[in-house]
Amino acid sequence: MTNDSTSSNVVLQIDNLESYYGPIMAIRGVSLKVHEGQIVTVLGANGAGKTTLLKTISGVMDPEKGSVQMEGTPIHAMEPDDIVRRGIVHVPEGREIFPLMTVAENIAMGAYTRKDRGNIARDEEMVYSYFPVLKDRRAQRAGTLSGGQQQMLAIGRGLMSQPKLMLLDEPSLGLSPLLTQEIFEIIVRLNREQKVTMMLVEQNAKVALDAADYGYVMELGRIVMDDKAEVLAASKDIQEFYLGVSQDENQRGQRRWKQRKTWR
Repeated sequence: MTNDSTSSNVVLQIDNLESYYGPIMAIRGVSLKVHEGQIVTVLGANGAGKTTLLKTISGVMDPEKGSVQMEGTPIHAMEPDDIVRRGIVHVPEGREIFPLMTVAENIAMGAYTRKDRGNIARDEEMVYSYFPVLKDRRAQRAGTLSGGQQQMLAIGRGLMSQPKLMLLDEPSLGLSPLLTQEIFEIIVRLNREQKVTMMLVEQNAKVALDAADYGYVMELGRIVMDDKAEVLAASKDIQEFYLGVSQDENQRGQRRWKQRKTWR
């Protein structure tokens, strides 16, 4: 099944993408779509190519072959800052905040491509409304924040560029289950309330599928499965290999799916 929707525009389209780390082909003929308003997740184990895919979309890496289009315009030959200006923001694995700068200075850095200076203060308040803990720590150095607070800061900084599409690389990495749930609840709220389309890569399949509309599964640089999130969550293969559910529990897991969708 392919991610086709008649109700929304295609924000991101990737066709037959190939990317290399040195002599190693990390992305092998990947094609996918992300529609406006969706949360799309890409699942896979370490080394599957998920991070390479996001780096290629955001211009950090150049593809060897294939195309990346943003709202019908090829972007795979653009510089990363030009891709940001077109509306794609990448929140990388490990957050990559500026540790010696304050929270407020990090947030301000997210608006570096903007020319509408008069609206920046308004958007800063919007960010703080989603992450009130950051507002309380505006003068604190970012490197002294907890891991969860740093993840919030990385997302908040990304929001300051007014993205149409936000790429999130392992947003739950290193976080407790409680903080992971909090982060994903905010991701869903931003998608619904601020109309930010989301594409996230995750090893935590359960939390990702709970939040997502559609999912792709990568293995060894290829897309090996894709479908609506609830269909993937009910799949025996996904249940066993990504959710840690036995065959005996698979049927019960399908019945519990609707109860898990508490964030929507």
